Amino acid sequence: MTQGAGQGPETERTATLPDFRVPAYVHETGPYGHSTHPGDVVPAHEVPEGYTPTERDLPVINRGDTLQVSVDPAVVAQPQPVDGPGALYVVGDVHGYLDELVAALREKGLIDSAGNWCAGTARLWFLGDFTDRGPDGIGVIDLVMRLSAEAAAAGGYCKALMGNHELLLIGAKRFGDTPVNSGAGTATFQAAWLLNGGQKTDMDRLQDHHLQWMARLDAMESVDGHLLVHSDTTAYLDYGDSIEAVNDTVRETITRNDADEVWDLFRKFTKRFSFRDEGGADAVRSLLDTYGGTRIVHGHSPIPYLLGEVGSEDGEDNSPPVVEGPHVYAEGLAIAMDGGVTMAGKLLVQELPLDI
Repeated sequence: MTQGAGQGPETERTATLPDFRVPAYVHETGPYGHSTHPGDVVPAHEVPEGYTPTERDLPVINRGDTLQVSVDPAVVAQPQPVDGPGALYVVGDVHGYLDELVAALREKGLIDSAGNWCAGTARLWFLGDFTDRGPDGIGVIDLVMRLSAEAAAAGGYCKALMGNHELLLIGAKRFGDTPVNSGAGTATFQAAWLLNGGQKTDMDRLQDHHLQWMARLDAMESVDGHLLVHSDTTAYLDYGDSIEAVNDTVRETITRNDADEVWDLFRKFTKRFSFRDEGGADAVRSLLDTYGGTRIVHGHSPIPYLLGEVGSEDGEDNSPPVVEGPHVYAEGLAIAMDGGVTMAGKLLVQELPLDI
C-alpha cells in the first residue's frame, strides 16, 4: 500500500480528513479518541465545558487485545561495517505495544532472542510516542533505555525523539487536574491524557527516572541527510531556526514547569497532515531549508490516514488497514513511519536510506 514519490492516494478521502486539526482543547479523534483501556472513562466533570468529542473526523477502529507476533529466535544480526558508522534504522510510533516492538527489532536483527542489543555499531532512532493506548508503555521506555546503554557499549547507539504523547504523560504526571489556558474553556492534562488513551498501569509504574529521561529527549535531529522529527507539522519553526535551538527551547520549556507553556508545546506537537495535501511539499521544504537535510522522516500520523484508505465517513468500513512499509509522499520529500499499530496495522522498523 506504500506509494512512491509524488503519488497520491487513489481512494477518495472523507470530507473531514483535510480539516483534521487540533482544537483548543486537544483531543485526537477516531481510534485515537478513546482509551484502549476499557476502564479509563473520563468523568463528566473533567471534560471542558462546551467540548464534545466527535467520531466523525476519523473512523473508530477497535483493536482488541494485544497482537501477539511469533518471531524466529534464530534471526541473527546483519553484519556491520568494521569502520565508520553502522546501518541507520528508524522506528515509528510504538504506543505501548511492547511485544510488537520486540518482534520487529528481532526481525531486523537489532536484538537477539533474549532481547539484548546484537547489532554492533548500528544506529537506531525512535521517533517518539512510546506510551498510551497500548498495554505496556513503561515496558517500552524501559527497553529503549536499556538498549541505549547496550548499543553504546557495542559502538552503536539507540536514541529517541520527543513525541506529543511524551509531553502528554509528563504533563499528566506533573500538573494533573491543574487548569491550563486552552483558549476555549477549562482544560487539564489529566483529562487530555485519558481522552488520548492514557493507561492507568503506565501511570502507576511511572517513576522519576522515566520522567527525567523523557524530559531530556531531543525534538529533532539530522542523520545522514534525513531530518528526523515526530510530528508532520511545521510548528517546529516556532521554536528556533536551527536544530540545536529547537531542542534547547523545548527542553527549557519543560524545565520551567509552567503548565500553560507545556500545554502549548503539546498542542503544537499534536498538529498533523502539514505535508499531505496541496502545498505539502513546500511545507516540507520550509523545514529542510531551515534545518538541513534532503528528506524528512516522521511518525505521528498513521499511514492509513495519510493515504485516505481507512473507513468511510459513515463508519461502515472498519476493516484493518494493510501497511507494508513506510509511505513516501510530498514529492518524495517526506517519509511517514507510523504504520498504525494501534489500529491493527504494523509497527515499522526501517533501515535508511530507502531504496527508492
